[in-house]
Amino acid sequence: MSTAPSPFDPQSLRYNDAGLLPAIAQDAETGEVLMLAWMNAASLEQTLASGNVTYWSRSRQQFWVKGETSGHRQTLVEMRLDCDRDCLLMLVRQVGPACHTGRRSCFYTEVTADQERVIAEPM
Repeated sequence: MSTAPSPFDPQSLRYNDAGLLPAIAQDAETGEVLMLAWMNAASLEQTLASGNVTYWSRSRQQFWVKGETSGHRQTLVEMRLDCDRDCLLMLVRQVGPACHTGRRSCFYTEVTADQERVIAEPM
């Protein structure tokens, strides 16, 4: 069941104290979870306007258009909000690896009660 569309206001979201929201990138076709990064209101607006997923780099304190230097771009297919309006799900078309290690996904380490192991090698 869906409701009638209403205007979207990025300021209506529940940002953390640093003005950021976690954004989970998921492959729109396969459902694979690719990565987690952070967005502020401006990067969210830039993503919606351009269709190129743009995050906020906490370490560099600047916008980060995914794949701008590597060519491993994320094109937005659909953006969703969670029920608390404090987390984003980005359904994307990913070109190349999503992880800076060269792996398809940043979630390549399996953890059990007594060990961890790498389950995916770089592409």
